[in-house]
Amino acid sequence: MPLDSLSILAVPSTTTLEAFWFVQSIDLSFIKPKMPLFGSTFSPKKTPPRKSASLSNLHNLDRSTREVELGLDYGTPTMNLAGQSLKFENGQWIAESGISGGVDRREAQRLRRRNQQLEEENNLLRLKVDILLDMLSETTAESHLMEKELDELKGVSQRRK
Repeated sequence: MPLDSLSILAVPSTTTLEAFWFVQSIDLSFIKPKMPLFGSTFSPKKTPPRKSASLSNLHNLDRSTREVELGLDYGTPTMNLAGQSLKFENGQWIAESGISGGVDRREAQRLRRRNQQLEEENNLLRLKVDILLDMLSETTAESHLMEKELDELKGVSQRRK
């Protein structure tokens, strides 16, 4: 005859011993504590080992074996972009076909040199303008001082008369 917790409250006990026997006879094994007081019942599953990031085994080879496999000269980096082949030389991507956006490679280099020459000339002209402005301000300041001295001398000469 199964007993539940409500029947414990409803049973009139005649003696303490009978009540104790009655409470002990209840099966409370279906109640499991949410958090144990000592220790943890939480145990996550072991994670599977990660797969290798690279399927190539070249990183496992020593330097001499890599040189034999790949060769000493890896070559210049090249790429094909929008149907045009480019290679990386001296820090710049250069068209291998010789035509870069409709402009010949030699013409592009000539234009770069001309652009650099014009920039240097522009910098020189700016420096000259700065020097001329400094000279103009200096002569203007000197002329103001001379005018002031002239006015003072005129004032002194008029007082003497």
